[in-house]
Amino acid sequence: MASTNLASTETLPIEVLRRFALFSSVDDDALRALIAQCTVLTLTPEAQLLSSGVVNRHAYVLLSGTLRIHLGDVTSEPIAFVKPGEVVGELSVIDQRPTSAHVVASEVCQLLSLGERGFWQLVEMSHSFAVQLMHKLAERLRANNTAVVENTMLREQFEKAALYDALTSIHNRRWLDETLPRLLSRHRHAHRPLSVGLIDVDHFKRFNDDHGHEAGDEVLKAVAKTLQDKLRPTDLVARYGGEEFVLILPDTDLPGAHCAAERLRKAVETTTVTTPSGDALPSVTISMGLSRMEAEHDPAQLLKACDQALYRAKDNGRNRIECAPTSASLALDPPGRITVDGV
Repeated sequence: MASTNLASTETLPIEVLRRFALFSSVDDDALRALIAQCTVLTLTPEAQLLSSGVVNRHAYVLLSGTLRIHLGDVTSEPIAFVKPGEVVGELSVIDQRPTSAHVVASEVCQLLSLGERGFWQLVEMSHSFAVQLMHKLAERLRANNTAVVENTMLREQFEKAALYDALTSIHNRRWLDETLPRLLSRHRHAHRPLSVGLIDVDHFKRFNDDHGHEAGDEVLKAVAKTLQDKLRPTDLVARYGGEEFVLILPDTDLPGAHCAAERLRKAVETTTVTTPSGDALPSVTISMGLSRMEAEHDPAQLLKACDQALYRAKDNGRNRIECAPTSASLALDPPGRITVDGV
């Protein structure tokens, strides 16, 4: 079981402390005064020196062994290790606040335990000790700042990964779920048009059955790249799931959306798809259902309107675009011709 033992420092040679940078320039009188006020603390493996949230009135200099520092609880991964010559507990002595981490012995450790009064006496007696202590604190602060920067970068990478599709490198369903409601709200309040298209790769299941799933992945990557390359600067595309993609066309009414969508359809139809080894694969086509944002539309209703138009595109032979009826009964049939109220 983890335990601690206290021993007198009467036999502790000054030379032991001089091995450490913290005391290397402290004069003999100050070191003797320090030794007279300290005790040597021995920790067995897994003994806990400090507990997060508990008031601490001692600074500890590690003489031998290794200490672990944990945030959260002692079962979490350690965030740092304390080596001989380093000090712990000094921050709570300085600012009089409870400790912010758990400190646990990784092995048998010996520490010099210096009480609050003795700590401040040593600071006042030895300019060298105070300077070395500030250096140690500065090193720790810089290390913490580096860790914060690295963690921020990792978080940004994770956030980006969470919003992009791993296969096609375009936005994913989660991004769409977060972005589309904001775009609808923004365009509705500004009285600006917005159109959305739901795209499906034609006969994709058959393609996978005939050529294999790896070839199917190459098709999805090629289609995604073509869509992204041929978009206008303000347009957006996301992988909706499987072989489906969603096209968002801000500030675009249905006729303009149809023109943009037709350009994408033709581009996909002429896209060359190859395997990673360079072997040619059959080209594919896409079908698309378009809908303009209506006053009553929420994201689910808008996508449902696109889905219904997509089904019509499939029923009418695929490799084509169909538009959902609008409040003005605006439709495009056949593709490229606008008819209003059935005229």
